[in-house]
Amino acid sequence: MSDGTALYRDGVLHLGRQSWRCAIGRGGVRADKREGDGGTPAGLMPLRRVLYRADRGPAPACAVPVEPISPSDGWCDDPADPAYNRPVRLPYAASHEEMWRHDGLYDIVGVLGWNDAPVVRGRGSAIFLHLARPDYAPTAGCLALALPDLRAALAAGLTAVRV
Repeated sequence: MSDGTALYRDGVLHLGRQSWRCAIGRGGVRADKREGDGGTPAGLMPLRRVLYRADRGPAPACAVPVEPISPSDGWCDDPADPAYNRPVRLPYAASHEEMWRHDGLYDIVGVLGWNDAPVVRGRGSAIFLHLARPDYAPTAGCLALALPDLRAALAAGLTAVRV
């Protein structure tokens, strides 16, 4: 039985007896994560909540709070902005991620607890567990699974990821 903490190792996310292919950041795993380095941070990251596009599928079953997103949802990734590494409403003047993506990668998004308690400017933002591209191309620093695998991991009780 798993405590809900998944372990990432060598391209695979493991939770209990289940395993799924997983993409990570183009910069590899980084113990010294910095904004824009493309790295996936090393460490334990709690799954804070899950966001999803209700127009593209049902809410995933999971052990953490689930919320639908809208076209006005964003995430600030500008270290100089007071809302750095926080959700924002669009339009937003500072640099940000748009959560309502047309490519489907954020149809389901697990918000991972990286650099959020407290936020340290420049230490990295918007580290998510989201959908992988069909070829599992590297991400900008997030972890990414195929849609059925992400739904399965969440339904299995995922509450944290250790990289």
